[in-house]
Amino acid sequence: MSRPSHNLPGFRLSLGLTLTYLSILVLLPLAMIPLKAADLGGDALLRAMTSPRAIASYKLTFGASLGAATVNAFFGVIVAWVLVRYDFRGKRVLDALVDLPFALPTAVGGLALTALYAKNGWLGAPLERLGIEVAFQPLGVAAALTFVGLPFVVRTVQPVLEDLDPEMEEAAAMLGASRLLTFRRIVLPVLLPAITTGFALAFARAVGEYGSVVFISGNMPMKTEITPLLIMTKLEQYDYAGATALAMVMLAVSFTLLLLINRLQLRLGRAKAQG
Repeated sequence: MSRPSHNLPGFRLSLGLTLTYLSILVLLPLAMIPLKAADLGGDALLRAMTSPRAIASYKLTFGASLGAATVNAFFGVIVAWVLVRYDFRGKRVLDALVDLPFALPTAVGGLALTALYAKNGWLGAPLERLGIEVAFQPLGVAAALTFVGLPFVVRTVQPVLEDLDPEMEEAAAMLGASRLLTFRRIVLPVLLPAITTGFALAFARAVGEYGSVVFISGNMPMKTEITPLLIMTKLEQYDYAGATALAMVMLAVSFTLLLLINRLQLRLGRAKAQG
C-alpha cells in the first residue's frame, strides 16, 4: 500500500488551517493555564497545589475516575457483545439507551441519580438497609462517573466486534477450543486496543465531569469534593490564581495518564500486527 504524498494539492493550505484551528481552540487556552498559575510564585503555587483540601480532591477525582473507567471497560464490552451478537426484542431501544448520557444534560443526570440513590430512593432505600450508602458518599461520585462514561467504551468496542470475522471463532470451535479459550485467545486480542481506547476516553470524560457529580456528591470538603468543584469554589471566591494552579495539576496528570494509555494502545496494536 502506497503512503500518502505530501505533494497532493491543498496539503499546505489544509495543514495550515488545521494547525491554526487547533492552536486557537486547544493550544492557546491550555498554554494560559501555566502562565496564569505562574502569577502565584513558586512557594504560593506549591501551597495551592498541595493543600490538604486539594490533595483530598485529587484522590477522589482520579480514584473515582479510574474506578469508573475500569467498571465501564468490563461491562461496556458485555453490552457491546450483546448488541452485536444477539437479536432480541427491544434491541434498538437498548442501543439508543446507551447514547442517553451523551444527549442528557449532565445536571439532569445528576438529579436523576441523586433521586435514585438517596436514602428514600428506589435503589437507595434497599441499599441503605444493607448498610450501603451511595448518595452523598464517594460511591455516589463513582456511580455518576460510571454513568457518563459507559457510552465511550460501548461505541468504541462495538464496531470492532461487528467487523470481527466469525469464521475465526468457528474454526477454533472445530479444533476443540472452548468458548472461554476462544474468547481469550482470538476475540480479546482483537478487542484489546479498542477497550484501551474506550477506557482512556471514559477516564478523560470522568476527570472533567462536573454537572452529574455536583448533586449526588454533596460537595463536602475533604470527603466528597471533586477537584472541578473546588476549582469552581475558588473562582467564586475570586481566587483565580489558586483555581488555575489546581487546573494545571489536573491538566498535567490527565495528559500523562492519557499519554501512557495511548502508548500502551500503540504497543498492543503493534503486537497484534506482528502476531
